[in-house]
Amino acid sequence: MTLLPVIGTIAGFIFGMILFSHLNIPWEVANTYATYLSLATLAGLDTILGGIRAGIEGRFQDDIFVSGFVLNTLLAAGLAWLGDKIGVDLFLAAVVALGTRVFLNLSLIRRYYLTKYALRKKKDTQTSNS
Repeated sequence: MTLLPVIGTIAGFIFGMILFSHLNIPWEVANTYATYLSLATLAGLDTILGGIRAGIEGRFQDDIFVSGFVLNTLLAAGLAWLGDKIGVDLFLAAVVALGTRVFLNLSLIRRYYLTKYALRKKKDTQTSNS
């Protein structure tokens, strides 16, 4: 269950690559949309890693996963839009907040799997010594 978001992300990336290559759609994004696309990507990454972490902890819920993605993306895009209107780089607040969460979730996922690996290795060592 914890690999489902990763598999979905990879499948979506491959589908997008195939679609872009067959339709000859340019890979370039206009400068006006680059900030919004980067924030959407960061919000998606935050949601995927948060979903994996929740799955590991046994707390995963579909509605929280989807609503988290939508609300994080809308809030980040809203901050970027408001910042564009008033001439202040407010999108940086969203980048810092989402970036911090991405690294936190990634570190907790890494720690979980390293601990699981170490326990399995210890158990295998104890079993072979017995």
